[in-house]
Amino acid sequence: MPRLVAPDARLRVSFLDAVREDVAAGEYVSDTLTRELRVYGADWDTPDGFARYVAAVREEELEEGRRPEGFVPATWFWYVDGDVYLGRIQVRHRLTDHLRDYGGHIGYGVRAGARRRGHATAMLREVLPHARALGLERVLVTCDTTNVGSRKVIEAGGGEFEDERGGKLRFWIRTGD
Repeated sequence: MPRLVAPDARLRVSFLDAVREDVAAGEYVSDTLTRELRVYGADWDTPDGFARYVAAVREEELEEGRRPEGFVPATWFWYVDGDVYLGRIQVRHRLTDHLRDYGGHIGYGVRAGARRRGHATAMLREVLPHARALGLERVLVTCDTTNVGSRKVIEAGGGEFEDERGGKLRFWIRTGD
């Protein structure tokens, strides 16, 4: 049964298979993967290099942690079925002006070979209690106006449409009762 876990170096082989799938399909899940390939990709093939990547990702959740310039603290979860990496979801702890308009609190992606199986919907549903634990009573989730699949995921997760800004649809989701 798939579940959310903290990023874990033991999933290196499956994670790298997913990256190769996405690259072969000509799809980068987000700007995140493009940045990660540039910064960490050369070291991912070694266990030590991948462990350094995982440590860096996990450090991003700390207020004093290192992260790219302009990024806010964010907690990453990987969605796995046993040792098979299926995707990932991120909860940003707060919004900047840019995130308020375009990125939101939550970003997610499912590997190319595992899409259209309900994984994104499950990830979003399962991450909401984690957002609530961060003190977020509701979260902003956005998608491109042309991304029908992501819009359906957000709506299935309880997303209430607010507006469109710069090609992004903006939805708010309550994290609990």
